[in-house]
Amino acid sequence: MRAVWRELTWGLPGAAREVSRWRAHAAAIPDPALRADALEAIERKRANIDGAVLFTTIAHGRSAELLRLLVAFETLADYLDCTSERGAFVGVHNGRQLHRALIEALEPDVALSDYYGFHPWCDDGGFLAALVQTCRQACVRLPSYNVVRPFVARATALAQVLALNHEEDSERRNALLRAWVAAHPRPRDNELAWFEWTGAASAWLTVLALLALAADDGRAVAEARMTFCAYMPWISLAGTLLDSYGDHDADLGNGAHSYAAHYPSASTATQRIAAVMRRALAEASSLPDSARHRVLVSSMAAMYLSKNSVRAPQWRPHTRALIRASGALTWLLVPVLRAWRTVNKQQAT
Repeated sequence: MRAVWRELTWGLPGAAREVSRWRAHAAAIPDPALRADALEAIERKRANIDGAVLFTTIAHGRSAELLRLLVAFETLADYLDCTSERGAFVGVHNGRQLHRALIEALEPDVALSDYYGFHPWCDDGGFLAALVQTCRQACVRLPSYNVVRPFVARATALAQVLALNHEEDSERRNALLRAWVAAHPRPRDNELAWFEWTGAASAWLTVLALLALAADDGRAVAEARMTFCAYMPWISLAGTLLDSYGDHDADLGNGAHSYAAHYPSASTATQRIAAVMRRALAEASSLPDSARHRVLVSSMAAMYLSKNSVRAPQWRPHTRALIRASGALTWLLVPVLRAWRTVNKQQAT
C-alpha cells in the first residue's frame, strides 16, 4: 500500500510535470512530420508513460532521477516507434539507425550516432538528442546502475528487433524476423514460437524494471539477473501479446504487424495469451519484492484489457477469459482504468 500511495501522490504528479516539459519541446519541433510524431507519442500513448512511472514502486524509496529517466526513456521509445513507422517506406535500415538511440540513451560512454541518417526528415530541434542526453545523465546517477548495466545492455540490444516490425511487406517482414531469431536463439528453458520470441524482445519492460532496481543502493548482480530472466521473455511477452490483442482489428485494418494474428484463431490466441499471463505472474512471484512486481504485471494487463476495442461483442468472451487469467487485481483495476481512459481521452491507445 505504501508503494501505491507513493505512485498516486508523487509518481503520477511528477510524471505529469515531466510530460508537460517534453510536450512543450515537441510542440517546438520545426519539421511538421517529426512534430506530429513526437506529439502523437506523448498524447496518444500517454498511458505508456504512466505505466512506465509505475516502475518507480519497485525502488524502496522516492528517486527523482528514476522518475525523470523512466519518463524520458518511455517518451523516447514511443517517439521512435511513431517516427520509424512513418518512415517505414525507406527500409529497415532506417528503423535500425533510429533505434540505436535506445542503446545509446543508456550507454553514456559511447559516441552518439546520426539517428536520422536515413530518415526522410531530420530537423527535430534537438528533441531526440535531448531525450537521449536526459536518459544518460539520469542513469549514471542511480546508485546501482553499474550492477544492472550489463543486463540493460542485453535488453536494449534485443529491442533492436523493433526496427523490423514496421516493414510494410508482410512476407519480407516475417522473413526478416525469422532471420533475427536464427541470429538470436531463443532461451533453452522455455517453448516459444519464433514470433513470440521477437515479441518478447521488442518490449522494453525489462529495461524499465532493471532501471528501477538501480535506484536503490546495494543491489546485487544475482537480483539483476533474476529480474532480467523473469521479464525476458515472460513478462515482456505478456505485455506485447496483450497490446497486440487490443490492437488486433486496427492492425489488420491498416496492414500493420499483429503478433496476435500469428495464431490460427482468436480462441487459440486467447488460450496462449492467458497461459503466458499466468507464467508472467508466476515469474513475478519468484522475485524479491514479489508483491510489487505482481502489482506491475496485473496493472499492465488491466491497462490493455480496459480499452474499448476489447469490449466489442466479438471480443468480450476472450477479454473476460484474459481478465480471469490475470488475477483478482486485474479484475478490480479494469473498470477503474476504463474510467481513467475516458477522463484522459486514452480510449484509442
